[in-house]
Amino acid sequence: MKELIELAKAVLHEPIRSASLIENFIKQHEFPIVNDQRATFFYWDGEAVDEVLLMHWVSGLESRQSFKRLPGTHAFWLSVDLPKAARVEYKLRVSKGDNSFWMRDPLNPERAFDPFGSNSVCAMPGYQNPEWCRSHGWTRGGRIESHMIPAGSYDDARRLDVYLPREFKESKSYPLLICHDGSDYRRFSNMIAVLDNLIFRHEVMPIIVAFTDGVNRNWEYGANPQQADFLVKDVLPFLEETYNIQNGPENRGLMGASFGGVSSLYTAWKYPGIFQKLLLQSGSFAFTD
Repeated sequence: MKELIELAKAVLHEPIRSASLIENFIKQHEFPIVNDQRATFFYWDGEAVDEVLLMHWVSGLESRQSFKRLPGTHAFWLSVDLPKAARVEYKLRVSKGDNSFWMRDPLNPERAFDPFGSNSVCAMPGYQNPEWCRSHGWTRGGRIESHMIPAGSYDDARRLDVYLPREFKESKSYPLLICHDGSDYRRFSNMIAVLDNLIFRHEVMPIIVAFTDGVNRNWEYGANPQQADFLVKDVLPFLEETYNIQNGPENRGLMGASFGGVSSLYTAWKYPGIFQKLLLQSGSFAFTD
């Protein structure tokens, strides 16, 4: 805050130099400006702006917060109190006249990528990437085997990538987890490293994980009986024929995010007694008449 106070005083004292003063302020700082308990966001593109909103997805905070205008300028700022170890993904919503658009923070180069694009990231001083989500040289990694599931519930053959833990032996049986959006989980969530680390640390028992991907994703994953049939009648029998899968629904799980969470829950509901474990992340559940 003290940096902004000094900038405001300088602009008030020399309004004719406001643009150059703001440019120098931006060059001298990294954004957001953070200390142990506060993050200060800043926006300025030299043009007249009516409103700037911080858009984020943090439980316990308002999902949109209005920036304040720096008096006498087209610059905007917002200070938010955050825990010392917090990490926030966000975008800015900027309004100019009749136009309003979302954008990443142009002053912040830090990005977090997902299947829909990327967000700006604000990490507080105490934040550290969890050790268990990073690849380590000392962790004994598993391997991926790729298969094609013949046409059945769907008219086309489907690829299936299967994670086998380092400890895998054909003579042993293993629990099974089927993962929707498998390519995205591997690309954006580093899921193979997570599996390797948790198994290596004996926090998760050795497990077989089957990664599936949709073709017409939203249609297939949206509580679609055809997708449930595909998982139960095509994927599961193939895996049981190919690998030594432990018997019983308590040893079988489904997981997915967004519509993948919908598909996981719907499949378990449509076929009771097949999958007893579900991992649903931000499921896109909607209710209608």
